Amino acid sequence: MADRLAGKRLVVIGAGTGIGAATVERLCAEGARVAVLDINLPAAQAVATRMVAKGHEAFALAVDIVDEASVNAAIAAAADRLGGLDGAHVNAADLRAIFADSDALALDLAVFDRTIAVNLRGHLLCTRAVLPHLLSSGGGAIVYTSSAAGDSGDPERPSYAASKSGLNALMRHVASRWGKQGVTANCVAPGFVMTPEMIAGGQVPPAWADLCLAQTRSTRLGRAEDIAGVAAMLLSEDGRWINGQVVHVNGGALLN
Repeated sequence: MADRLAGKRLVVIGAGTGIGAATVERLCAEGARVAVLDINLPAAQAVATRMVAKGHEAFALAVDIVDEASVNAAIAAAADRLGGLDGAHVNAADLRAIFADSDALALDLAVFDRTIAVNLRGHLLCTRAVLPHLLSSGGGAIVYTSSAAGDSGDPERPSYAASKSGLNALMRHVASRWGKQGVTANCVAPGFVMTPEMIAGGQVPPAWADLCLAQTRSTRLGRAEDIAGVAAMLLSEDGRWINGQVVHVNGGALLN
């Protein structure tokens, strides 16, 4: 699959760390030219620098997906430098808000508003910025990072779950509205994924990791590379007849 994405002009939004960074690496390895976007510009630059050192074409841009002007400027700059766009992976999230997302009675509405602003409204802004470029190229693919939380009915984190359910609906709208014009839109919904940052920072108590593993029908927990591989497929020609789907990648923790 070394050349599966050869020549593809792709943007990854929320690409400075974790799943986004792993996706950039996978896309570049398959031959894509990649714009690396993140609110943390130094992190995005570090990812792009690693890719360039490996002989790939990548560059970094700053973006804040709750700011429409920032989104429009970053996508326009990416498209200008790449000569157009063939696809996007929208992966951004404010992970700090998750830890304050309790239940419907105790929830601080500021946490709810921030979660919706990033995970849903921000993804709409990215969609609005990316779509015209895909349409002018004759079609393309959008992949959103959703979550198993959108379907699992957890007793905690209602803001996060609601935002991901809404994102799934947004994705289906895009697929329905522009599918006939060559646009595919899909969500990849990770289960519990141990990112390199989580592992290095010791953020996950061993007992919690053991519990998550016990709830899967797999021999291990998820890795960022697991999600990156599915995102790459959905952005490639192999995914051209997949449209409007939530693809669960969770080791069998949720059977859907």
